[in-house]
Amino acid sequence: MKKLLSDWKGYLMTGISYMLPIVIGGSLLVAITKILGLCFGITSFDTYTSGVWYYVNQVTNVGWTAIGLLDLVLAGYVAYAIGDKPALAAGFVGGAIASSSNTGFIGALIAGFVAGYSARWCTEKIKVNEKYESIKPLVITPLISTLLVAVISAIILAVPLSWLNKSLLHWIKAMCTNGTSSVVLALVMGAMIGSDLGGPINKAAWAAGNVLLAENVYTPAMITNVAIAGIPLGYAVATTLQKNKFSSELIDAGRSDWFMGFIGITEGAIPFTLINPLKLIPLNMIAGACGSATAIILGAQAKIPPVGGIYGFITIHNGWAYLVGLAVCALIIGAFAPLLVDFTNTAVDELSTDDKNIDITFE
Repeated sequence: MKKLLSDWKGYLMTGISYMLPIVIGGSLLVAITKILGLCFGITSFDTYTSGVWYYVNQVTNVGWTAIGLLDLVLAGYVAYAIGDKPALAAGFVGGAIASSSNTGFIGALIAGFVAGYSARWCTEKIKVNEKYESIKPLVITPLISTLLVAVISAIILAVPLSWLNKSLLHWIKAMCTNGTSSVVLALVMGAMIGSDLGGPINKAAWAAGNVLLAENVYTPAMITNVAIAGIPLGYAVATTLQKNKFSSELIDAGRSDWFMGFIGITEGAIPFTLINPLKLIPLNMIAGACGSATAIILGAQAKIPPVGGIYGFITIHNGWAYLVGLAVCALIIGAFAPLLVDFTNTAVDELSTDDKNIDITFE
């Protein structure tokens, strides 16, 4: 069972890793064009039928098209991770079904697994004459796996998954607009980002925030961006203000974390966390939760797709609140990490090298 869960995690991470450039590229296009419009007092490009702003709107639409490919790419490459190239066709079809039937992220995942495992079964179990072997991955496997995806995703699960997806979206939207609930959401998602620094829990929170961009729900992505940038910035702050408490290797890592925090790469905190994960993982979680919640409490709002990193404040309404949230997250780590752990001793806590106890990295 443990191996199966590990395999599933790997398949999911493969799908997400292929999905990331699509979402990031599309989000940046939308955000940049929206910011450009706001600089000239333009909140909507829809009324322009010619001229510069018409073409800017075309670029914006390309960004939304890229974001709309999220389900297709996720399902396709989850299937690919399981069943290799013969599974891609059914996986892409399943992702397209997830988008058209409004089953969303959940529907795309299920379609990817169905496509992948059915393609693997065809590859391993169906035997043909040697001279027809080349036909199997081109005809037989895509036919059977796509048929199964069609039956399961488009017929059996379409209605219940669509209802579940819409219910979840409605619930999350309600949380984002309710003051108390949005703070709870920020606490949970901020803590998830700090838990395993790029691992499955971190990526689950990140993916949830970015999947919702396709539904025009932007706040969860902003919440995760605060913690993603704030945690590595915390270790950069710590190594800058308390150099005598860090080894030379970690001081160098701290300098790199200024850049990691600026662009939003939470993995920059891993070298520090590995020194004593039992103490620093809870600290990272607390800092991420407090920073994200602070931004929400002070009124940070994402009205367009938010950009990560420090400079992401330009995409946020009340961007100063976003920056304060980053500062709170960074200062909690900067102040308390050197008090909890001796960073002059760079020997990694032996618990951190035991895969059975802690897993904070992923491929």
